[in-house]
Amino acid sequence: MFSILLQVVLPFTLSAIIVVLIMYIAERYGTKIGGIFGTLPSTIVIAFIFIALNQNVDFAAKSAAVVPAELGINVIFLLLFALLVHRSIYVAFFGSLTIWAILSLLLFIFNLENVFISISIYIIIIIIAIIVLERVKKIPSSGNVTVHYNPSKIALRGILAGTVISIAVILSNVGAIISGIFSVFPAILSSTMLISFREHGPKFAAGMAKSMTVGISSVAVYAAAIHFLFPVYNIYIGTFAAYIVSIVVTLTIFKLRDKIR
Repeated sequence: MFSILLQVVLPFTLSAIIVVLIMYIAERYGTKIGGIFGTLPSTIVIAFIFIALNQNVDFAAKSAAVVPAELGINVIFLLLFALLVHRSIYVAFFGSLTIWAILSLLLFIFNLENVFISISIYIIIIIIAIIVLERVKKIPSSGNVTVHYNPSKIALRGILAGTVISIAVILSNVGAIISGIFSVFPAILSSTMLISFREHGPKFAAGMAKSMTVGISSVAVYAAAIHFLFPVYNIYIGTFAAYIVSIVVTLTIFKLRDKIR
């Protein structure tokens, strides 16, 4: 009974609550404040707390090593979506998701456990993605259009987030790599893209995908931080310290983006 509570009920509930809270803030206080909160690590925090509780801090740290590379694959998911959405929403969604699955499988097959290689993969991918989106395709940013979330959309995204994080915690019984990969499965990214397309069309959805590629960096920093901090400190101090680092990175990204604009 305690195992079910630790692996399913609590991760699901807390992840769903966090996603709903972030969406409420975005609706209530607008795109600027909502964008900052939406960029900060959210469900991944819950995932790795419960992965560590279910296994131990060393296992969680090992599991976090693959996350930056996996987030790089999420960037590829967003990049492909932005490039393909003008053709067809179905081609964009299923094509991006198929490539995500293939590349994620390769990370699993090669058993990526070196965090420095993982970070290098992420940096290379994010640089290429920014160049393609900004310089080659020149996809405009999505601007200040607000995406309104009704109760059904909020509930759907909460359920998606809770399900993904619960699965990631359960998979910690299988192995560190697969658990780390699933902790950042692009469920929220996918739903955001589909909702953006449905409400505002392909141009807005492509711009939203472009904006989200940069925001993922704070999550990559958080994962790298807990890889180093969890074995040295306990779960809670390591989580707090890693989150502070990610906040600094997020605010820096927003300031740099404002200067560039």
